[in-house]
Amino acid sequence: MIYTVTFNPSLDYIVSVDNFKLGLTNRTSSELMLPGGKGINVSIVLKNLGYENTALGFSAGFVGEEIKRQVEEIGVNADFIQIPSGCSRINLKLKSIDGTEINGMGPDITEDKVEELIARLDRLKEGDVLVLAGSIPSSISDSIYRDIMKRLNGRGIKIVVDATKDLLVNVLEYNPFLIKPNNHEIGEIFGVELKEREEVVPYAEKLKNMGARNVLVSMAGEGAVLVSEDGNVYKSPAPKGKLVNGVGAGDSMVAGFMAGWLENGDYMHAFKMGLATGSASAFSEYLATKEEVERVYKTII
Repeated sequence: MIYTVTFNPSLDYIVSVDNFKLGLTNRTSSELMLPGGKGINVSIVLKNLGYENTALGFSAGFVGEEIKRQVEEIGVNADFIQIPSGCSRINLKLKSIDGTEINGMGPDITEDKVEELIARLDRLKEGDVLVLAGSIPSSISDSIYRDIMKRLNGRGIKIVVDATKDLLVNVLEYNPFLIKPNNHEIGEIFGVELKEREEVVPYAEKLKNMGARNVLVSMAGEGAVLVSEDGNVYKSPAPKGKLVNGVGAGDSMVAGFMAGWLENGDYMHAFKMGLATGSASAFSEYLATKEEVERVYKTII
């Protein structure tokens, strides 16, 4: 079974506003309200690709109830822990102003609720896949991903981590199966600016040498790079297409890569699936469908 964890799920209010004017009343020309959070996005795309999975996380208030309802309506098992106070966050995504976003804070998560999540993760067994994705609320220690990996270490669980800075670097000693930083996040870790695929390779290899088994780097319009545990380096430009909505494209890449790898264990196929799925989501109003992924996959050389 595949499990994802989203510590801070959201309801994403995605709007377009024509001729936005600061300080005046503006009206939307299009709007969507969808469940969000990196782990939830991974779960939805995996489901779209035919992989049953369970989304773990925390839920609070009426927003949390709506997130859970929508996730289950899509067909993902939503195993959320209820927080008795506060409210799950609403994130405003303003499409018409160069990807401008305003993200909410989310509820405080107490230590006993974190322990409840850990107890659920203790049920995972050999062969399961766990995806730890996204930021964490300020009420939780930034060592939480490392603590989870330490607890599950040695059980034969493949763990994927899509996070930034210390959240990512701190898990490397426990050999995550896959990490998926983007080129800017790698640049932050090593204090460099990385724009080209060739520039990314040595730093992805450094992360692999620090403990990651596979390092998949998303680079938006530049494509992607994979440094895999079989010793190969895969690079590809981005497939051609019109950017419609970049929200969730990186999460879709994670889902596509894992779907491809679970299909036949081939890293080239997994890499192409990751690239195709991330791009298909970027070319869509929402997260990619299987048909959209298959169409983009055929265009990758």
